[in-house]
Amino acid sequence: LEQKLHLLTIASQRPEWQTAYWAAILALNTTMRGCELKGLRWADVDLFEHTLTIHKSKTAAGERMIPLTEDALQAVLNLRRRAGEYAPVEPSHFVFASFQTKFSFHGKRVVQVTIKNFDPTRPLGSWRTAWRTLTRQAGLPGLRFHDLRHQAITELAESGASDSTIMAIAGHVSRRMLERYSHARLEAKRIALAALSKRPGHGPR
Repeated sequence: LEQKLHLLTIASQRPEWQTAYWAAILALNTTMRGCELKGLRWADVDLFEHTLTIHKSKTAAGERMIPLTEDALQAVLNLRRRAGEYAPVEPSHFVFASFQTKFSFHGKRVVQVTIKNFDPTRPLGSWRTAWRTLTRQAGLPGLRFHDLRHQAITELAESGASDSTIMAIAGHVSRRMLERYSHARLEAKRIALAALSKRPGHGPR
């Protein structure tokens, strides 16, 4: 959890990491894969009901509707606000739209990012370069973007969510991974009970 918060804090500090930052927030709050985020269109987002629907995924089981947390909703609103600066937002447009960037530097530090060639009819190819740089800066080299999905599912398991609830949110999860998350649930229970036994009045008599 501390690493997650540290990563998001670092990611929010540089303008060139903005898109990767918003993508990370959505992955951590929805369990979405990178490919699912890149395929998301505005027609899939319901800002009134605060949900998004994944119509295309790696498997048929990946098609699902996910409620948006406050953090996820704010990231979506930021993406929509940015899109609206370049063109009227259409339902068929991609949430993570294709664009190119021009950087202005102060020494080696990027102080301004100018977006050019913004094309909402095409999905963003990748945020890989920004992701590698910011994870290295956060002291987490080698952290894959896909690891954020595993983190989100682990936190769901630790919260006590059932396997069926996890799969309704995350889509297809292998049996091996479900067993791993079941172990996380068990460990969370052990910690909770250990804390309970340390409360005054709960010691041996």
